[in-house]
Amino acid sequence: MHKVWVLLLKDQIMANIHINIGSNQNRELNISTAIDMLRFNFSDIELSDVYESPAQGFKGDDFYNVGVNATTNLNVFDTSDVLKNIEDKIGRDRNQPKFSSRQIDLDLVLYDDVIDESANLPRDDILKYAFVLAPLAELNAELIHPVEQRSYQVLWLGFQSSNTFDLSQYNIGQVLK
Repeated sequence: MHKVWVLLLKDQIMANIHINIGSNQNRELNISTAIDMLRFNFSDIELSDVYESPAQGFKGDDFYNVGVNATTNLNVFDTSDVLKNIEDKIGRDRNQPKFSSRQIDLDLVLYDDVIDESANLPRDDILKYAFVLAPLAELNAELIHPVEQRSYQVLWLGFQSSNTFDLSQYNIGQVLK
């Protein structure tokens, strides 16, 4: 009688994530490079339009921001490490003040419905800045914010009616050729 060994592979659980990419230095190249690196590290990449906004908290060139939906089998902390690694490879200077010009900025905005203050999830910038909420609402209109318990579309409509902001929207294919 022959023994047959069967290796059972545990299903890898994939998390849905949302990342915000921002740059105000060599914007097109840096964002395109970041997108290429995200495609290498994550699956099911979906991109928002490009949103242009003035620098906030300092004087500097306007930022481009792009929202990215993706899936990953990495945990929250490993996902954040991948994003920091991409920033480093593109040339992010971590010695700069928090509010300063950036080659690239990759923020993990959502990781499934995880609520974790120490990891800033969901990222508190969602409710503060149009350049974070607009691309998130574009890609995830019906998704429910895990804390606010309202859809991102409803949050965006409320933000638009109660805040003053300067934000321009461009087709990503026309900006990042």
